[in-house]
Amino acid sequence: MTTTRMPHAALATMRTTARATLATTLAVVALAACSSGSTKTTSTTSTGTTSSSSSGETTEPTRADTLTVLTHDSFALSDKVKEQFESDTGIKVVYVAQGDAGSLVNQLILTKDAPLGDVVFGIDNTFASRAAKAGVLEPYSDPALPDGAEAFNAEDGHLLTPIDYGDVCVNADKGWFEKKGLKIPASLDDLADPAYKDLLVVENPASSSPGLAFLAATVGAKGQDGYLAYWEKLKANGVKVAKGWTEAYTGDFSGSSGKGPRPLVVSYATSPAFEVDKGATASRTVALLDTCFRQVEYAGVLKGSLNEVGAQKFIDYLLTKGVQSEIPEQMYMYPVDKAVDLPADWVKFAPLSDKPINVDATTIGDNREAWIKAWTATVLG
Repeated sequence: MTTTRMPHAALATMRTTARATLATTLAVVALAACSSGSTKTTSTTSTGTTSSSSSGETTEPTRADTLTVLTHDSFALSDKVKEQFESDTGIKVVYVAQGDAGSLVNQLILTKDAPLGDVVFGIDNTFASRAAKAGVLEPYSDPALPDGAEAFNAEDGHLLTPIDYGDVCVNADKGWFEKKGLKIPASLDDLADPAYKDLLVVENPASSSPGLAFLAATVGAKGQDGYLAYWEKLKANGVKVAKGWTEAYTGDFSGSSGKGPRPLVVSYATSPAFEVDKGATASRTVALLDTCFRQVEYAGVLKGSLNEVGAQKFIDYLLTKGVQSEIPEQMYMYPVDKAVDLPADWVKFAPLSDKPINVDATTIGDNREAWIKAWTATVLG
């Protein structure tokens, strides 16, 4: 059954609120961390994965009554699911949003010597290697992954656990193209066609994970020797660069709540499922499935956590059926547990690409900063 949803507008509001309250929240978190009564001991306990101290001795993981979860702005679970974890474990959880996935990783690195939390959710495969190399994560290899989820593992030595995935793709406003009598583009090459001049808005890869995913898609499709030439064509064709997803999708894009001037935007393959009017049999938008990059989101224990036991339990909880079944409606991504039933309208409105453009995490990690620097000089210079 098709239902009316306004998740993208709600998501934008949530992001704005998160940023506005971040400073206050961090102060509260700091107080909670100081008063949580965390301990680290070498005695034997019945739960938790052992870790190594700075002196090299094996120690039991820290534990505390409070758990601080650092997330990107798009993290969302129902109050019922959040309260269930607290009820099951007796641990009080504080959630602190840190901006986009890129901003989240930057913050983890800047505060590695005095971490702001215990566990992180929202590092994606475009930033996984950066977080791993920066030494901000503690290995945790105990989670029993759902069948098939191993395919999403990052090459990071058990530092990150896959939780959800989806496709970053160009989305089109079907009504706009119908009114103009213009065929909807289908491929990356189409986007550089003069027929689509001044129609596309993308996110800056230096500040946005969808923007970086799309940049990686162009590298994967055009090669490291050809992607800049492709971006030169997009620039000549009037591509607009927005800071992040919120600005691009809810501000510049014509097919959503912002009713902006541009009918093409980098978003997600799931976005059209949330652009269906009440009683309608079709979405107002469509994802161009030949332009997609497969994005995976991870959770990890933060090095220096005051509650490693709680962090490990939280990661385990994210893989339970109760949480995995909420991911499509709450975070608009696919759960890594493929046994979870998806919303009925996703089959029609939110299919994944049959042939996403893949670039392995190692290649991204080795070249990400160089790509961004070259892209900035080419597109914004």
